[in-house]
Amino acid sequence: MERLVEASVGGHVAEMKHLHLRDPGVLLGTTPQGNTCLHIAAIHGHEVFCKEVQALKPSLLAAVNSDGETPLLAVMASGHVSIASVLLRCCRDQQLSETILKQDKRGCNALHHAIRCGHRELALELIKAEPALSHAVNEYGESPMFAAVTRNYEDVFDKLLEIPNSAHGGACGWNALHAAVRKGNSGYQISGPSIPLLDYAAFNGHVDVARELLKHCPDAPCCETTGSTCLHRAVWSEQPEFVKFVLGSPQLQKLVYMREGECGDTALHLAVHKCNPKMVALLLNQSIDVTVFNKAGYSANWLLSTDRAKTLNWHVKDQVTDISRKDIKSLTQTYTGNTSLVAILIATITFAAAFTLPGGYSTDPGNEGLPIVAREIAFKAFLFSDTLAMCSSFAVAFIYAL
Repeated sequence: MERLVEASVGGHVAEMKHLHLRDPGVLLGTTPQGNTCLHIAAIHGHEVFCKEVQALKPSLLAAVNSDGETPLLAVMASGHVSIASVLLRCCRDQQLSETILKQDKRGCNALHHAIRCGHRELALELIKAEPALSHAVNEYGESPMFAAVTRNYEDVFDKLLEIPNSAHGGACGWNALHAAVRKGNSGYQISGPSIPLLDYAAFNGHVDVARELLKHCPDAPCCETTGSTCLHRAVWSEQPEFVKFVLGSPQLQKLVYMREGECGDTALHLAVHKCNPKMVALLLNQSIDVTVFNKAGYSANWLLSTDRAKTLNWHVKDQVTDISRKDIKSLTQTYTGNTSLVAILIATITFAAAFTLPGGYSTDPGNEGLPIVAREIAFKAFLFSDTLAMCSSFAVAFIYAL
């Protein structure tokens, strides 16, 4: 068996045939994990070896290892799609429907694995070969249809939907429609959800999905067993567009005053608790009754009049402050640039003025080169002012340059 395993891992067809000639039963041997040489060769991607060995021992196609996997199931997760297609065709040629439908220890069949591993074309091939694969549900309650929806494989989903009695269950009590809503896809049409689908749409803000659900099911459940509604969900997850959608839908108006079970809060109570000014404003714009009490005996308007009002004000104040800071920064940059330019111009003019003195220069003996009006008080004031302006301008320009 050891030599056969080595041949299977390496894909050595000649060695495998040589061992078979010496002992025809050697090909039926298994490893401690129950894998046959066909399992091993398939996992290692040796297509020719797989074709040759199954031709010699067709029964290997139905062999199951300790994980409950046939060679077809074992090869799915390895990524060797071409080998999976070869084994599928071999099973079909030998009419081994049960082998194709086989589920492993976790209840997954070949279609589960093909979808989960991203082998879209192979999934379509499997559905065509054996439609009954769509009926299986694994130990987690997941059907191939549920897996297809979570992967956004609409073409696979469409094919599964055409098959009568296709399973559509999913994990945690979900079904394929729940998964579709969570993914934001409004094209999937399945009936019978056991959990309010509008809640999932609200949590993710999928308004189009909610609109599509209500179009096909106008009285779709919108309240959980706890009393929490999709409006509560939208407020909690801060989805303003969904809140607007609920408030604008006539069939959902009753949600405004519905109180969830634990605290008895309406959506407005919840918005105040969350200190979300935008949500509070949206709900108050509906002219709703703000005096509805929760289980603690507090109305929404009472909560608004307490410290939460201060918190809401702080939220608004922070937003205004942030905007103001941005505006001030922008204005400061503009003023800084303009001031620097003016300072440079003044420095240039005052510097030139120091060499172009009023009255000109004296040519009298003994006073050559001196300003004619040097002894005048007005001249001294001009000279002082010019010097001060020039120094100040240089100082301003230097400071802004830093």
